[in-house]
Amino acid sequence: MLLATFKLCAGSSYRHMRNMKGLRHQAVLAIGQELNRRVRGDPAPGVWINQVRRQSSLLGSLLEEPLYSDQELAYIQQGEEAMQKALGILSNQEGWKKESQQANGDKVLSKVVPDVGKVFRLEVVVDQPMDRLYEELVDRMEAMGEWNPNVKELKILQKIGKDTVITHELAAEAAGNLVGPRDFVSVRCAKRRGSTCVLAGVATHFGDMPEQKGVIRAEQRPTCMVLHPLAGNPAKTKLTWLLSIDLKGWLPKTIINQVLSQTQMDFANHLRKRLESSPTAEARC
Repeated sequence: MLLATFKLCAGSSYRHMRNMKGLRHQAVLAIGQELNRRVRGDPAPGVWINQVRRQSSLLGSLLEEPLYSDQELAYIQQGEEAMQKALGILSNQEGWKKESQQANGDKVLSKVVPDVGKVFRLEVVVDQPMDRLYEELVDRMEAMGEWNPNVKELKILQKIGKDTVITHELAAEAAGNLVGPRDFVSVRCAKRRGSTCVLAGVATHFGDMPEQKGVIRAEQRPTCMVLHPLAGNPAKTKLTWLLSIDLKGWLPKTIINQVLSQTQMDFANHLRKRLESSPTAEARC
């Protein structure tokens, strides 16, 4: 019985099943009942106690993982799907056209993707290690409005586990006020894959953040930033940012293209200044 119980536990740890409340509750309840029965009826519990100890890591992880609601699971899935979609776009090297390039090598490329629209791709090298960028872009996400003039405010509305958050971002006017204020509600997720970090996001609905008066609710299509150490120089980081946004409202395409490509170039410049002027977490401690 105990072995069968642990098999039930193991079943709940699979990716598509481990967050199902009913199954997890059943598994924990069954273990509790089995242990109580053994205590009452077995005068020499050494064997089954050893069995329990051998499975302690599995049971511990089962009990420690948060129980997600259906809505939270939907947000997690949205983030993962956006990441896969964005990475798929970046992996296709065909059809990219240069929008702009700076003397330091920073460049913005673009192309039109079926069912997505026009996407923009920023490629830069930053003279900071990857962990420093991750700290600023993920751990200190809400401080972005302090150093990026294109962002008036960025707030985390909800955290879901360790990788996923729901955010509200209020963007500043652009193109000499031709583009009025926009805001975005997005689900974002951050994943580390070996020496590479991927930060992805997409527009979502969050009931506690309705549209704001005087602000157009724009939508972020699948987008992501990819960070990895520069080959041969881990003290520097290659940053690739795929940007795809529906600004809503009536705007000429030429204005949209200008705003989005310039937003990416501005971001790279402001990020460098922030990293140079702001101390690392170790220094702050």
